[in-house]
Amino acid sequence: MSDLPRDLAEETVRSRRRFRSLSACKKSNDLPAKLTAEMLSSSPVKPMRIFPSASKKLNTLSSSTMVDLPIDLAEEVFSRLPLTSLRGARCTCKKWNYTLTKDETFFKKHIGEQAAASTAVVMVMEFRVYLMALNLHEDPSITCQGKLTSLDNSDRVDISLVYHCDGLLLCISKDSARFVVWNPYTSQTLWLEPPTPHPRLDLYSYAIGYVEEDSKSSCRRSYKILRFVDPLSNEFVEYEIYDLSSNSWRVLDVTSDWHIRSYARGVSLKGNTYWFARERYPAKPRFGEPYEVADFLICFNFTTERFGPRLPLPFHTGFECTVTLSSVREEQLAVLFQLDNSLHMEIWVSTKIEPQEVSLNKLFLVVNMEPFLDFQFGISQGSFFIDEENRVVVVFDKDTGMGFTRNIAYVIGEGGYFRQVDLGESIEYHRPFGCSYVPSLAQIKQ
Repeated sequence: MSDLPRDLAEETVRSRRRFRSLSACKKSNDLPAKLTAEMLSSSPVKPMRIFPSASKKLNTLSSSTMVDLPIDLAEEVFSRLPLTSLRGARCTCKKWNYTLTKDETFFKKHIGEQAAASTAVVMVMEFRVYLMALNLHEDPSITCQGKLTSLDNSDRVDISLVYHCDGLLLCISKDSARFVVWNPYTSQTLWLEPPTPHPRLDLYSYAIGYVEEDSKSSCRRSYKILRFVDPLSNEFVEYEIYDLSSNSWRVLDVTSDWHIRSYARGVSLKGNTYWFARERYPAKPRFGEPYEVADFLICFNFTTERFGPRLPLPFHTGFECTVTLSSVREEQLAVLFQLDNSLHMEIWVSTKIEPQEVSLNKLFLVVNMEPFLDFQFGISQGSFFIDEENRVVVVFDKDTGMGFTRNIAYVIGEGGYFRQVDLGESIEYHRPFGCSYVPSLAQIKQ
């Protein structure tokens, strides 16, 4: 509540349904005096009795209620609020709730611009989901904007994996027994359980994507979830897809000559998901020749519900190399490649990305990590983020190759630039996960 403007905080206090205490309203000075005066002069309501408050500024402005202000002035207030403060405004008034969650014109004009001007990252640490703000200038910092608490009983839900697509998060519980599709901005959630039992639910891979129904509106996209298990042994193969628009599961018929490791994390781009994969049945090498396995990218097209052809990489990997995927504004694919024997690291960015064709010919960063670290970034469940403006990459990992006592963000750039940002104590083996986040009005059908 401390981020709400004065009049908005006052009206929120007045709502008995949501707020029973006035103690939350301690700071309310986000609006300029000129704008406040304009709001007061435009309000048609008669003076009301003063509500006692811990904030003197609230008491002086209680002669007006913001729900009666012209909508353009109310929108000006919302545009000045941090994203993390808008939930309280939505709970106060149905008209505000519509403006903030369904009015695409307002969203694109104000919320979209606000999000684009800052760098927000959704992070999973110690099985909790956080919204973090990144400052990657000369003295980098990563500050917590708050724990994301829209999930029902969130304090009792351990989240191990998160997948991001178009402002939606697909969150997998620690025990893999259930998962939820969640829009943190609108607070919509949809809890799901696996349709079929399996003794090793942790071996399943997940992806979330969409079918474009109207290219001009994210509110008119049909979202789907892919869930599959396909080990090298072929002992149990299952591909299933869930359609949020029809609330139904279907089994897909997939026969693959490639293999995606269960810990490999796919990345959603333009509604489709991409993975790093390897040849399932490599040819046996001749005597004296090295044993090599073809590696490439594979895309699942959520419109056709089919996997596409093998997409080439600009490098070749060994079995112990690190290959991690990320996205750039959900428009470009970024690939982190690190050798296991020399700690040489490369970051590649796509110049073209389609289910049938990918061009990874932009080398964003090349760096030898040996002067800075004595261990390789994790080959499983890794994550990173690139900042094109500051020409740096942020890799989320642990503090050492062994021990795992702290969660660390490693900020790496050109010319030997290297910084570490401590994200806090770690008591879990899982590495911290981070992905860029931009809010959206994507609707989850209940």
